[in-house]
Amino acid sequence: MKDNKISYSENILKALDYKLSTDKKFFIIGQGLWSPWYVGNTMKGLEKKYGKKRVVDTPVSEAATTGLALGSSLHDSKVLILHPRMDFSILSFDQIINQIANWELMFGGQSLPDITIRLIINRGGEQGAQHSQALHSVLSHFPRLKIVMPYSAKDAKDLLIAAINYKGPVIYIDDRWLYENEISLKKDNNKIIKLKNIKPNYESKGNDLTIISFGFGVHIAKDVANNLKKKNFKVELIDLRIINPIDYLKIINSVKKTKKFIFIDIGYSTASIGSSVIVEILKNINFNPKFKFFSLYDTPAPTNSHLEKLFYHSVDQITRDTLKIVLNKK
Repeated sequence: MKDNKISYSENILKALDYKLSTDKKFFIIGQGLWSPWYVGNTMKGLEKKYGKKRVVDTPVSEAATTGLALGSSLHDSKVLILHPRMDFSILSFDQIINQIANWELMFGGQSLPDITIRLIINRGGEQGAQHSQALHSVLSHFPRLKIVMPYSAKDAKDLLIAAINYKGPVIYIDDRWLYENEISLKKDNNKIIKLKNIKPNYESKGNDLTIISFGFGVHIAKDVANNLKKKNFKVELIDLRIINPIDYLKIINSVKKTKKFIFIDIGYSTASIGSSVIVEILKNINFNPKFKFFSLYDTPAPTNSHLEKLFYHSVDQITRDTLKIVLNKK
């Protein structure tokens, strides 16, 4: 915390501190929770403040710890399980997809996993294919899993508290590339919001183009919007915030107004959030809008800094391609 500002990562810590202090049934379990670096500063000092029985650092066994969290959540505990690298949460997909997502239906509504699954996206830094994957679109395929992906430092806290308070399974995905984003403490109120009331958010409004994204994609989109603003184009930028289920009302109304849109996805295009949103837009309008979909190249992340610059989104390239749309050029 500096200069009356608070960062994205500090607000995650603030949310967890609040829940541990106000709900004695709430505990956190996962790998690296006591480490000063493994999960950034998002867990700093919580094990000292609340004890190691409520902040439980586990051995490296994603399947076992997720199963333990599931069992605890069915016995009057409220649990957050943390997988510090989203890639390795794959090892717990049986528990997440077959068990947690379907438990309530499999047992006729008699019990419900009261669990939040926090997954961290780690990218860049030449980490390569096994440490850089954003698997949000895979998990969004399952209808009983609510998926939250905050962009702003304010949402990092508010949506995490809302996810933990929600009665049922929620996946909360944060991105290390957003950890330094800040918000003024004056704007960071402590109002508690319910997950069911969270809608897509207008980051800016305009008539010339709609940009749709989520998570770190919104960070890129804001830079693109600022570049277009310098050329006197007014952009309507929409942050999805929740990617499963998606509330389409603002998106469709915006595209009806601007007649042009782009979608920026931080994952691959095949079976992606972006492709689903584009289909839904086209189903609900009666004209042919100009649009462009930006996603990662269809190849695993490279372990080379020069190739990473080509692999990850370039604001300049997106701006150039987007200008062709707003100028009606091919």
